[in-house]
Amino acid sequence: MTAVEAEAGRLKEEADEPGWEVDPDDEWGVAVITTVGRQLKLRREAAGMRAAEFGRVVGYGEDMVYKIEGGKRIPRQEFLDKADEVLGAGGLLSAAWEDVKKVRYPKKVRALGKLEARAVEIGLYECHIVPGLLQTPEHARAVIGAAQPPYSPDDVERMVAARLARQSVFDRDPAPALSFVMEEGVLRRPIGGRAALRGQLQRLLDVAQLHHVVLQVMPADCETHSGLDGRIELLKFDDGTAMGRSDGAFNGRPTSDPRQLRILELRYGTIRAQALPPRESLAFVRQLLGEA
Repeated sequence: MTAVEAEAGRLKEEADEPGWEVDPDDEWGVAVITTVGRQLKLRREAAGMRAAEFGRVVGYGEDMVYKIEGGKRIPRQEFLDKADEVLGAGGLLSAAWEDVKKVRYPKKVRALGKLEARAVEIGLYECHIVPGLLQTPEHARAVIGAAQPPYSPDDVERMVAARLARQSVFDRDPAPALSFVMEEGVLRRPIGGRAALRGQLQRLLDVAQLHHVVLQVMPADCETHSGLDGRIELLKFDDGTAMGRSDGAFNGRPTSDPRQLRILELRYGTIRAQALPPRESLAFVRQLLGEA
């Protein structure tokens, strides 16, 4: 098998994987992928190539070419690069990946990422997992991969990439104030294996050294716990507005109602008061890392 045939076979296999369909309810995603597909079709036709012929050259089936051109399928970066080369697009098709890569993430994840990117203050209590903003790639892959019914490998990687992309919030300037409260049991559970657990605990210690991050642990022997209703998230913006949600309040839906936000702020503040102080929390994480 030649190198070209091997590359074509790899592209074909990637094209057949699930997880790259366009969500019809994602209006922006549909618009981006439709525009890219239209440009691809116009350039293919201008080059005098039929879809079947073009597909053979880039390693995709004719049906898959039509799906991408019709805005039904999200093209991979490798496909756009190959198409750019074959059609002599001078880098224009390759450059489309900058827009495509943004909409390859699920709509709800993009929406959350936009809110987090605007927030000047983020507070999060998480009771079942390490917060996504703090997860290592290995931990995120293990958490998402444990879902039932299981996601396809391609879907898992797509969701992991989306989760990690949100972590750019740590690089913002000016930096937002970030506070996290996690359960002791979450930090003891070896999700993904012992090596993954050690990497995750070290990640928590590293992030906690940042001047704008406060990390706390809710000990298992806490006799009074105001977070039993589940996860709480609070986002505050520089215009004085805020958004919050909780598993155990207001049907779990996001809210910006001032009265409802006061309830969530009260619960979150009480949880922080019940958790170990930041210094004790870091000492506890170091202890767990030594035991892992």
